Amino acid sequence: MDIKWSIKKFDALTLEELYQVLRLRSEVFVVEQQCVYQDIDNADQQALHVMGVTADGLAAYTRLFAPGVKFDLASIGRVLTASFARRTGIGRILMAVSIGALQAEWGKIPIKLGAQLYLQQFYESLGFVKSSEMYLEDGIPHIEMIRP
Repeated sequence: MDIKWSIKKFDALTLEELYQVLRLRSEVFVVEQQCVYQDIDNADQQALHVMGVTADGLAAYTRLFAPGVKFDLASIGRVLTASFARRTGIGRILMAVSIGALQAEWGKIPIKLGAQLYLQQFYESLGFVKSSEMYLEDGIPHIEMIRP
């Protein structure tokens, strides 16, 4: 899969990029996961946005935060791949690009994320370690994980 990666601050996003990000987040987190929640949370303005685009459109996305914004540590959130890009290995590439971008911006520091429980092994394979008990977020089992 030929993919072009870009990493941008909020004010550098084009209107079309912002639209595609919000559309895909809604498609995955609200529609597919049948989870009614407020995705637009006034945090996007403080994030670095990692986008992977293919000929078919926005295929993969995360947002990155400095320490102290979402968690006490730097963090990665809104991790997703579009349905057309799943089972291609793009999720692993997305996380590698995201970790690299976070470290380029803020240094080699610990990274925290709130992972859906079913993805625990995936994140462990990337060096993350479970750091909380299971909790429900918007009705979905999650755990916090840290990559030291």
